[in-house]
Amino acid sequence: MDKILARDELNCSLDEQMNITLLANRDLASCIAINYLLPVLESHKVSVFLSSRVGNKPLAEPLQQLKLIEQQWPNEVLFPLLQRVRNDSAELLGFGQLAENFSGGLTILNNINEQEGLHRFEATAPNLVLSIRYGVILREPALSIPEHGVLNLHSGLLPDYKGVMATFWALLNSEQRIGTTLHYIDDSSIDTGRIVESTELAVRKDRSYFWHVMELYREGCCSMGNAVARISAAQALPANPQSAGGNFYSFPVDEDLEKFRLAGWRLWDNADVIELHQRFLPHV
Repeated sequence: MDKILARDELNCSLDEQMNITLLANRDLASCIAINYLLPVLESHKVSVFLSSRVGNKPLAEPLQQLKLIEQQWPNEVLFPLLQRVRNDSAELLGFGQLAENFSGGLTILNNINEQEGLHRFEATAPNLVLSIRYGVILREPALSIPEHGVLNLHSGLLPDYKGVMATFWALLNSEQRIGTTLHYIDDSSIDTGRIVESTELAVRKDRSYFWHVMELYREGCCSMGNAVARISAAQALPANPQSAGGNFYSFPVDEDLEKFRLAGWRLWDNADVIELHQRFLPHV
């Protein structure tokens, strides 16, 4: 899979303009994912809510540095700078520029399960909810609102890699392929819902964890975009229950990070970070 399918490729005879609410995290990977989804979202009324954090546990020092690269630097330096410079020739848009493409706006929402946050969410009247890296577990009141349900793009292959930083754990476990899983969020359990589709990416030892995560969203968002197109065209979207078992992972601690380093892996490389940032800059 290398593209979001056009309407005629899906043999669609009827398209429904939907209210779509997109839940994502205020980080670099989510920003890239939203960029990839733009082609299929442009015909719908879209509202975007961003979480500003994932979890509340203290992170090991290397993960704090990774957070600086994935969140603080883009949000505090790169994206504000892009809003001051015309960026028509750039491959990717920052959050501020993306907001201009969504009639429902783009704002922070961390309290979606509380009365005030749930009211803001419900006010978008979503027919369909898309979730990518959103930092809050959705509870039943929120899950019951969209008629077409909640589709989540998980950056790991389910059921083997539930939880956070699935790519890190897959690399540490010497997997030869990593991937994403598009699945429904059926209840408030984590990464257990019916699976729509999975995508895979071959592991490259010459690339960092950062590169692998960012690269996953090329095909992962194609999977999500094609699902949106099918729902919009009133086509069935098959989904199968997950097989029993699997593993649930949390944030790695110092011992895990040291094993990762000794195995020859890097959380990031400067070259990988610079290469990605350049995709946000105007071509000269």
